[in-house]
Amino acid sequence: MAGHSKWANIQHRKGRQDKLRSKLFSKLSKEITVAAKMGDPDPEKNPRLRLAVKEAKSNSVPKDVIDRAIGKATGGDDENYDEIRYEGYGPNGVAVIVEAMTDNKNRTASSVRSLFTKSGGNLAETGAVSFMFERKGLVVYGAEAGDVDAMFEHAIDAGAEDVESTEDGHDIYCASTDLNDVSKALELALGESATTKLIWKPTTMTELDLSGAEKIMRLIENLEDDDDIQNVTTNMDVSDEIMSQL
Repeated sequence: MAGHSKWANIQHRKGRQDKLRSKLFSKLSKEITVAAKMGDPDPEKNPRLRLAVKEAKSNSVPKDVIDRAIGKATGGDDENYDEIRYEGYGPNGVAVIVEAMTDNKNRTASSVRSLFTKSGGNLAETGAVSFMFERKGLVVYGAEAGDVDAMFEHAIDAGAEDVESTEDGHDIYCASTDLNDVSKALELALGESATTKLIWKPTTMTELDLSGAEKIMRLIENLEDDDDIQNVTTNMDVSDEIMSQL
């Protein structure tokens, strides 16, 4: 199972749903506003906005929240956000990529650096860890969408590169530049996906014991609690046995 999927499962089990849901809505709304400002406010004419709206809907963001986020972009909202990527090493040498949208670079950089330091890790230069990841498009479907062979055939027909299937569902990967087209083709064949987004897919993993997993989880939680942070990705590898203890 891929690292990002494991972390999603960990979040689910830790019972932080209410807090995470509020944070998630805010982060998804910010992405919608930024995407609408950068292009056409019509999702069908703006691939980034279409994907942002699709991801928001898949996470049960209400329509009025989505419409309000688009309206902020078209209504002359003065808020402007810079997109910044931070890279560093967490506890036990785990590679961490942090993606932020901020209206104050100094504030965000100081916060991210402090959280890395407190965790026993360190913030590094851009490019220090991203070479251990590939930028990919990800489309996720539940197990009910089809069996392994059927999903692989649908994915390849849609222009995807690979499929990772487990008893929980199917992770379909494609080139980052193909995500909009691949997701549209899969939607026509299979209906709405559970998730559609750009990710950093680790190519080199760092295996952790229970203590190491707990430390990196605390860092991830603290980073994701920051309103400026949109996404956190690591290359941690945690066994199913350790997962059951978390």
